[in-house]
Amino acid sequence: MLYLNNLAVNFHFLAYNLAKTLNSMNSLSLPKQTQRPENIRVEHLQNPPGEGNYLCEDKHTIFISLASRPLEYLQIQDGVTYNGLYRPGEILITPANVPLFVRWKGQENCLQIQIKTEFLQNIAQETLDSDSNFFELMPQFQVHDSHIQGITMMLLEECQKEVSNNQLYFDSLANVLAVNLIRNHGITKPILSTYQGGLSPYQLSQVFDYIEAHLDQNLKLENLAQLLDISQFHFSRLFKQSVGLSPHQYLIEQRIERAKQLLKQTNQSILDIALNCGFSSHSHLSKQFRQLTGMTPKAYRIS
Repeated sequence: MLYLNNLAVNFHFLAYNLAKTLNSMNSLSLPKQTQRPENIRVEHLQNPPGEGNYLCEDKHTIFISLASRPLEYLQIQDGVTYNGLYRPGEILITPANVPLFVRWKGQENCLQIQIKTEFLQNIAQETLDSDSNFFELMPQFQVHDSHIQGITMMLLEECQKEVSNNQLYFDSLANVLAVNLIRNHGITKPILSTYQGGLSPYQLSQVFDYIEAHLDQNLKLENLAQLLDISQFHFSRLFKQSVGLSPHQYLIEQRIERAKQLLKQTNQSILDIALNCGFSSHSHLSKQFRQLTGMTPKAYRIS
């Protein structure tokens, strides 16, 4: 599992190698649609040479080229024409209600990420110092943004899992993607609200108690932020400042601690322990347990 070390500005996970990812995808059978939550939809597009018109009224759309070599495109959006080569990893951003015409020569292979306008607007309202009603996403061609590339690949990886109890992780990625779009791809450059000093001891106690009481559930970032009546973005930043871990990392650690107790103090099966601690399966627990302890649950139980 790749952890998000800072949900605010510093994307330390960008050691995640895009070229390696693209190579692995060439041999990977991706589902046509791998949507996860209601706010973001991830879709893998593979099409023969062709053309088409595209318009989405309530979603912003990001296209990321996964082609193994440059592909010639003609694109027209918002009255602007671009005719040239799209290279692996390059990005096209199309805001909601902006008509797009595309013609491509060669086999199209790309990711399409749709983000609900309401979701992005809510994040803008939570994070901007100025009036968020003035925020508009900018139509863009051939963008280079390693942050978006890295986040998107992580979203895709999480979407592809048949069963996952990592909603908190997915929510964190979705929020980082939204904030990146607001910060770097708007028509104007907004000023984001800042909070310093972390969470108070009382606030931390509230969050810790809530997590402990709901370890077996698929927690959402929204649930934790609402406890303190702050935005999800700022909750993630302040939690990391206070604890030194992202909310998702902390949740995993607490689930593992609960699993340790049950392994030593009960005769429950490892599968039952996994489910009682919020993991989706025996293998899910085993993978996380080994990463944090260097042992399998079975080896820990008999040690």
